[in-house]
Amino acid sequence: MRSGTPEPLKLVALDHDDLKILSAHLQDAVLRMSDMVYMPADRHFAAILSRFDWLAAETDDGRYSNLRRCRCALRFDRVKRAQVQKIRPGDPCAVAELLAMTYEEADPPGGYVTLYFAGGGAVRLEVECVEAELHDLGSSWRAAVKPEHTAAEGEVLPSAPKIFQNSK
Repeated sequence: MRSGTPEPLKLVALDHDDLKILSAHLQDAVLRMSDMVYMPADRHFAAILSRFDWLAAETDDGRYSNLRRCRCALRFDRVKRAQVQKIRPGDPCAVAELLAMTYEEADPPGGYVTLYFAGGGAVRLEVECVEAELHDLGSSWRAAVKPEHTAAEGEVLPSAPKIFQNSK
């Protein structure tokens, strides 16, 4: 069993396999749409999320007792374009749950990073290459419940959704 106060995460992703690790750590993270931004002039995409700490939660016997969340920052560099589907970035009242992130290579080393949200929303980032960072912003706190969703919500599409709107 892990201790109640795990070390803060600081991870970098430079390829598809690294991105899978970031995705696993961010599974079931929640965020306000106003805490997500694309900065085209700087070619950055950033978000502040409250990630669920799955590693701290699971005990040796497979039960979940140490339920914790932690604020974290996610940043992608070398972003050429950001598109959205079924979400409203910047909406101060909208909240979303991140299910997974995927990478689809196109014109190597470039491609598309897609963030999938519960309810069918997505953000698709066209990137020159995978260059991302995830790091915790402080101490974790006790969570009231373990995230749960139906199998249909948890399924990740094999490729990016077909219809996207350009972000502003």
